[in-house]
Amino acid sequence: MRAPSWTENKVVCGVLGVVGVTLLAELAGRTGLISTDLFPLASTIIAEAITLIADPAFLGDIAGTFGAWAAGLALTVLLAVPAGLVLGSVPALEAVARPVIEFLRPIPSIAIIPLAVFLFPDNLQMKIGVIAYASTWPILINTIYGVKDVDPLAKETLRTFGFGRSAVLARVSLPSAAPFIATGIRIAAGFGLIVAISAELISSQESGIGTFILEAGSSPEGVLLTVAAVLWAGVLGLLTNAAFVGAERRMFRWHTAKTGGAR
Repeated sequence: MRAPSWTENKVVCGVLGVVGVTLLAELAGRTGLISTDLFPLASTIIAEAITLIADPAFLGDIAGTFGAWAAGLALTVLLAVPAGLVLGSVPALEAVARPVIEFLRPIPSIAIIPLAVFLFPDNLQMKIGVIAYASTWPILINTIYGVKDVDPLAKETLRTFGFGRSAVLARVSLPSAAPFIATGIRIAAGFGLIVAISAELISSQESGIGTFILEAGSSPEGVLLTVAAVLWAGVLGLLTNAAFVGAERRMFRWHTAKTGGAR
């Protein structure tokens, strides 16, 4: 069996890509292609980001963002997964709900933040609300699709042994749809994090990465602090996605082998 080359290793290629872009940005700053008065050197940004992660205040902002994100995502899973299971199992209900879903789903989550500010007097409740709204659609749609993708023969076999609809749903549909639900949760996690930071930028929040970015813009080192905080937002999003991908592969190895690891 041929050993895979480094070009086939996604992690190695990803690291090389990040290093390459960083070096190009550093070179552009040092050669004067990009003015360092307008945008700091890449090395300066990285150094500031390292300093920033040791700042207790910034760590508190990270905790504020991720606390609301986790609560919003958990609320969505509790509501969207059962709803998706029911809609996917009862075609008549899905036909009734589909127009409403297709109407609400394209509305940008960021656009509802001003409305959420009026609906929720508490800032944390507002953030959780918009996170839940943004996270609902990937989980709901993937759950419906996963239930529909279940082998009809497996369901019919269980019915012939006298099992009712709820038993078929619990014993066949839910386990078979679980990989699709997990993928929906992973996608929703990314959307939720984006919306959480956006909500902090648009509305006044006590803590959060968005709040830090907003306040950094008015400081003497505004650009440097802002870019360093944005860098950490990207890194944390990347790490969160990697954690979900790793969990999916461990929990659903049979599905990964079946699909060839396609995402």
